[in-house]
This record gives sequence, structure tokens and C-alpha cells, in this order.
Amino acid sequence: MPTFTTPLARRAPFRILAALALAACAHRGATPQPTGPNALSSAERAAGWRALFDGETLRGWRGVGYDSVPVGHWRVVDGAIEKIATKNVARRPDGLPVSGGDLMTVDTYGDFELAWEWKATPGANSGVKYNVSEALSTGPQKDSHSAIGFEYQMIDDDRHPDGKLIRHKTGDLYDLISSNERKHVRPIGEWNESRVVFRGMHGEHWLNGEKVVEYDLGTPAMQAAVAASKYKVYPWFAERRRGHIVLQDHGDEVYFRHIRIRELDGAGRSATR
Repeated sequence: MPTFTTPLARRAPFRILAALALAACAHRGATPQPTGPNALSSAERAAGWRALFDGETLRGWRGVGYDSVPVGHWRVVDGAIEKIATKNVARRPDGLPVSGGDLMTVDTYGDFELAWEWKATPGANSGVKYNVSEALSTGPQKDSHSAIGFEYQMIDDDRHPDGKLIRHKTGDLYDLISSNERKHVRPIGEWNESRVVFRGMHGEHWLNGEKVVEYDLGTPAMQAAVAASKYKVYPWFAERRRGHIVLQDHGDEVYFRHIRIRELDGAGRSATR
């Protein structure tokens, strides 16, 4: 049979159309680029930062011990992740709230700088956990969807009972190290800016531009702090160097936005530069 070929000039438009179709498909499946308060500045991108929240979806997150997000407890509202207060969560037929739990990044991180903005409602309690082990959080010794890891405490210090306890105040390394008492926490309902630096054996908590906690793993002081805390029952708790980032479900209404991370090398430089 004779072989027919399509002239190059006639094939070109088809190639262009095919390329456009592929680009459209890729665009539909791509992660939305953060906008508004969640957008990364050009300086942040150049420094190796990347967004963990796109401002529109919970892509890249799931529940601790779940394959998906516990949507009855978490949602995106006005460019922020809202932890819905338990009293407002949908109910099961038996009258109990639908299952919830902490919200966890799909990926794990080691040697990083994490930054985010947050605001609490009156009397609220929450936190951001890091270096989280899902296996430790959902193992046989623990029947819940609450993450086990280091926690940056976020709480209404004046109204919540825990805010009166040592090592349970805003900015503290929860149950382990107290933060600077002269720290500046913005009024309830206003956005605070927080940051965690976790590199090798060293960790730092920052609040509204001020370093409020500093610690070193493996030191006698840190070992004593763990031994005196609720974490003493978890083997290898303070020996991990990599884990998930987690937003805490403590049952109260809180908001998170502009969540971003950059991975660091051993000297503290951005590993992506």
C-alpha cells in the first residue's frame, strides 16, 4: 500500500494544539500558587522558602492516622486554615462529634526553618508540632489522632487555664522549656508571626520577631526536661531528627496562614540554594 505523509506545514498546527492541550491539563492538575497573605515574596523564594499552604486547599496535608483530612474539623476560610471548634463540629448519629484529630503534612522534614502566622479566639488552645513521628503518635500505647512531637505552644494565656502553667504558655516548647517572659504576644484576634528553627541538635522558637526559646538536644538540661515531662513514656522521643509538621486539634477555634518552610544544611544555610 502507498505510504502517505502529512506535510510539515500541515502538521505544525496540530503540534501546537496538542501542546496547548497538554499545558491546559497540567495547569488544571497543578498546585495553586499562593496569593494574598499566603504568597511568597521574591526574596523568600530566592532564600529557598516554599509554601506548605496554598491559601485555597488542604493539598499536602492529611490527618494523623488518616489517609485524608478530617474535613469535619478543618477547612479553608478566607485564605486561612481554620480549626473548627469542637462545639461546632457535625455530629454522628450517636450525638458525638465526627472524628477529628491533628492536621499533618504529608511530607517529613529535617534541618529546617518553619514560619507561619496564627490567631486565636478567646480562650483557645492550640500549637504547631514538629519532628512528629506518626508511628509513635498512633502506636499501641496511644489510641488517638493526636501527634507526638515537639510543640510550639499557642494559647490564650489570660483566659485558658493551661496558660497559667509553667511551660504551657504561648511560645513555650510545650511541657519542656519556658519562653521568654518579656515576649510580645499580640491581642486575641490579631495575627501573630511565629518561627521554628530546627537544625541538628539545636532548636529555636521565635515570636513576632523575637527569639523566645533556645535549646540543645542531648544535653543534661534537655534530658532532665524530657524525664520530667509527659514525653518520658515515649521511647526515643528526643532522639529523632526528622518528622512531620502538625497543626494541633485541641478542640478550639484557631487560624493558620502563610505557612512556609525552607530546608537547611548542617551550617544553617538554605539547602535549596
